Amino acid sequence: MVVRVDLNISLDGYATTTDQTPEDPFGQDWSRLVGPYTATRTFQERVLHEPGAGTTGVDDKHAAAYFEGIGSEIMGAGMFGLHLFPDDPDWQGWWGDEPPFRVPVFVLTHAPRRTIEMANGTRFEFLSASPVEALELATDAAAGQDVRIGGGPTLIKTFLEAGLVDRMHVGITPILLGRGIYLWEGLRGLEDGYNVSAETAESGVVHLTFQR
Repeated sequence: MVVRVDLNISLDGYATTTDQTPEDPFGQDWSRLVGPYTATRTFQERVLHEPGAGTTGVDDKHAAAYFEGIGSEIMGAGMFGLHLFPDDPDWQGWWGDEPPFRVPVFVLTHAPRRTIEMANGTRFEFLSASPVEALELATDAAAGQDVRIGGGPTLIKTFLEAGLVDRMHVGITPILLGRGIYLWEGLRGLEDGYNVSAETAESGVVHLTFQR
């Protein structure tokens, strides 16, 4: 079992964007940050249910690896989208009727709610727990497969700071954001104890992999 992280950051190290508006809740910068990933064939098929569409090549290789061998996932309340409808107990997140996870997902939140079972095997379980406690639950649920720490970046940083991540893949998109959550803050020397490799995609994205 391996604890894994996959995320996209800008060239200057930011993992979030700040140009969202009520009319555009994701913002234009977010589209630029994740554009090479969302353009891949894997994303188009797995998330948008558009088989045969999308790019191939290095970006798609890493997009496909994102889903391979995952037995459970841990994410924060923001990645699930609890901030959008915090008082609606029936809201099932912004992933639609067929979320791309297809495994048990543990959503860390200070306001737990009832478990949501989706038809495609995704199960959202909400809990208030420490990283270690959440990882123990996710490891049991993964049944020998890998556990992914899905995000957002603040949650990912807590697992990195605790030394709980075995493999981290970072896609560095060649754009400058200048503000947001800076992934590397407080992680000086993170590379110690990891083997680091890099691969550049046709899109210009640099894929960095940290592997114990």
